[in-house]
Amino acid sequence: MMRLASLLFALVCAAPAAAAQWDDDWLVREPQFDDAGRMIVDVEIVFAVDVSSSIDEEEALRQRQGHVAALADPDVISAIEAGGEGRIAVIYVEWADAGFQRVVAPWTVIEGPEDAELFAGTLAAAPFVSGRRTAIGAVIDTATQLLQTNNYAGRRLVIDISGDGPQNAGPPLTDAREAADAAGITINGLPIQSSRQDPFRPPVNIDVARYFENHVIVGPGSFVMRSETHEDFVTALRRKLIVEIAGLSPAAPWPAALSSDG
Repeated sequence: MMRLASLLFALVCAAPAAAAQWDDDWLVREPQFDDAGRMIVDVEIVFAVDVSSSIDEEEALRQRQGHVAALADPDVISAIEAGGEGRIAVIYVEWADAGFQRVVAPWTVIEGPEDAELFAGTLAAAPFVSGRRTAIGAVIDTATQLLQTNNYAGRRLVIDISGDGPQNAGPPLTDAREAADAAGITINGLPIQSSRQDPFRPPVNIDVARYFENHVIVGPGSFVMRSETHEDFVTALRRKLIVEIAGLSPAAPWPAALSSDG
């Protein structure tokens, strides 16, 4: 647990150096509110991150690091600033069993690098807690409720599910998926197909990306971006965020300015 916090803290401390690359003159638009008093944002995103028994502490650390790095990426910040409202709202949830959905970083409005650093700091300070089984339907139900009961009015609603295996516990995945779809929520997937197997953890022997495509994602423009290594995960998450924030089609050609790193 100390190792997890220490490594993430080091990543957070490096953020100001990256921030120096950003233009100091970026403008923050005044927030707008709907009739119910909720702040209007371009997109609300629930990061739903698997910490079941097939995910060890090192893998959980990499997932947190990946989200920190992606949110602090200048291209992601630029996509946020270019949105109609110039802000998004995000929350980070770790999940496993049917009764294990844990908010690690609460709803945070991201408008620029300082907000990304604040979110990163919250992730760095949170201890790691592992679950056992994989209840994807339960986390979709929880994420749907989080999207419907917060103080934001997103022009788009997204649940991002990362994980390395299929559902093996909890309420029916089909029902949760259909309810999210009916609520206008898009579910995107970031499956982790890792060749690295901990001898003390149960193996995963299916094509996780195909499983996510067939059983998890739903909604207009929903998509899967697979990853196998930590570098793949960070790149896929960064690209996925830009697609979601900008409302792009994942099937469209990738903008040349954003493809230099592969």
